Amino acid sequence: MADTNGNGRNVIIFVADGLRNGSVNPIDTPTLYSVRQQGVSFANSHSLFPTFTTPNASAIATGHYLGDTGDFSNTIYTGFPSPNANGTVTPFIENDAVLGDIDEKFPGNNFLDEESLLAYARSQGFNTAAVGKLGPVAIQDVTQVNREGGTTGTIPTPDTIIIDDTTNGATPPPTAAGSPSGVPLDPDIVARLQAAGLDVKPTPRVQPAGNNTTPGTLNANVAQQQYFADATTKVILPKFQEDGKPFALVYWSRDPDGTQHNQGDSLNTLTPGINGSTSKAGVKNADDNLKQLLDYLKSTGLDKTTDVFITADHGFSTISKQAIDSQGTKTTSYAATQTYAGVNLGFLPAGFVAIDLAHDLGLPLYDPNPTTLPPDLNQIQYATVDATKGQRPISGNGVIGGTGKVINGQLDPGTKIVVAANGGSDLIYLPNGNADLAKQVVNLLSQKDYISGIFVDDAYGDIPGALPLSAIRLKGDAKTPVPSIVINFKTFSTDPSNPNNPQAQVEIADTTLQQGQGMHGSFGRGDTFNNMEAIGPDFKQGYVDYAPVSNADVTPTLARILGLDIPSNGDLKGRAITEALVGGPDVVFQR
Repeated sequence: MADTNGNGRNVIIFVADGLRNGSVNPIDTPTLYSVRQQGVSFANSHSLFPTFTTPNASAIATGHYLGDTGDFSNTIYTGFPSPNANGTVTPFIENDAVLGDIDEKFPGNNFLDEESLLAYARSQGFNTAAVGKLGPVAIQDVTQVNREGGTTGTIPTPDTIIIDDTTNGATPPPTAAGSPSGVPLDPDIVARLQAAGLDVKPTPRVQPAGNNTTPGTLNANVAQQQYFADATTKVILPKFQEDGKPFALVYWSRDPDGTQHNQGDSLNTLTPGINGSTSKAGVKNADDNLKQLLDYLKSTGLDKTTDVFITADHGFSTISKQAIDSQGTKTTSYAATQTYAGVNLGFLPAGFVAIDLAHDLGLPLYDPNPTTLPPDLNQIQYATVDATKGQRPISGNGVIGGTGKVINGQLDPGTKIVVAANGGSDLIYLPNGNADLAKQVVNLLSQKDYISGIFVDDAYGDIPGALPLSAIRLKGDAKTPVPSIVINFKTFSTDPSNPNNPQAQVEIADTTLQQGQGMHGSFGRGDTFNNMEAIGPDFKQGYVDYAPVSNADVTPTLARILGLDIPSNGDLKGRAITEALVGGPDVVFQR
């Protein structure tokens, strides 16, 4: 069996955000392909549903399923207005300041309520670092972005080195509360960055998304990620070597995700979708970053003591805003019959679920995402949304019923429904826990032509047309509000010769992005079939693992290698992938 005492062992988790398993080949990704051949290839890997970044970041960080971490999607209902998200109760949490807002409300200032690999390794004397994409990087050691004095305070210098988009006050600018939004750096790291010829502020990402008449970006996120790769190989890893202590490091490549989301190769058309040249450049960008890290390990001899686990938080799909199947059948959604600025006629607008439910129930709809910070977070009036007047929720989220007011820091108790729009799936909350309303909403949703799966909180019992959240491990020990209903949108293929080809998957998506751009979040195999592989002294060579493996299995496996017994609160835990380790069994799953 692999070395389990942790002596001299280091681990790196490399996350290529949004990298589909089928995108790895010897032409576009020679480094990833080489690792797949030389190390362990996980042929039956999967992302956790909902297949979004922060939920899977929480699983990668802690080894727990989402029912325990409470990180149910990139946009969640928190139950309180977030100061660093303009007072919304449905914040987008790929943001360090917002993560700090949420942490403050939960025990131990840790909304995940689980210990992460980096946090526990740090407590055991390891050097730790997380580098790359804003949001999931901080989630790897989430208490490190908590603020002194609460949400309006400043972030102390973390013990884990955190370098993301906002480090040291880089964009975005200071929060409306007046505090710096960035994570500070230790003076030693600042000096090392400067000595390496690097700015103390990461290179900004410049990838415009375009709109329904203007294509998005035609460039991968090369400059920003080159900064992150240089900071890792020229500053962080050399420091760790000098210190002579074991280390655990997470490198989170925003590409290919950021490029696939915003690519301008396929405006309003389903092909090439996310399979065009710009998306391929994003895939190559991630591969180049990995090569730089592996080359450094080999040149310094660290490859002899360092295990590298490569994964993707999710796969990807091309967005459809009108067609619901491969035959081109158009949605009959009420929301798609209305006219909105910036939305093509007959297309689904962002917020179509909230619009449709409000219409069907005859209830008022409010937009819980203010464009500016209200003067008093305890008393807020959210704007009314009237689809018949061309109005739609700015981010797709919706508050349905009641007055749309926040009273004494809480939503109006008359509120019936909160919709958190996310992309290939949406979360629906019933703040009053009304079982009859849950049945009514499920019945309405089951009639929508854009929905293919409905999951309901076990607390409501059996509801026809829905499965329980526990069936997909979304019901556990979570401290955040648990969604009452989770809906999955339809997926289909643009490949007539192979309707099951994950690389050709298209999905209905509740998003502000355009048809033809990229999204994820669904239960379709295009979104769940992520790329996973591993290499290093404790992993087998040239081994193909056909057993099911998920992102919740990464930390248990690396903890086994490092000899760490990470404490747990919840019971929804991944497994150590023992068959992939030197000395492990040949198979644990028979094809």
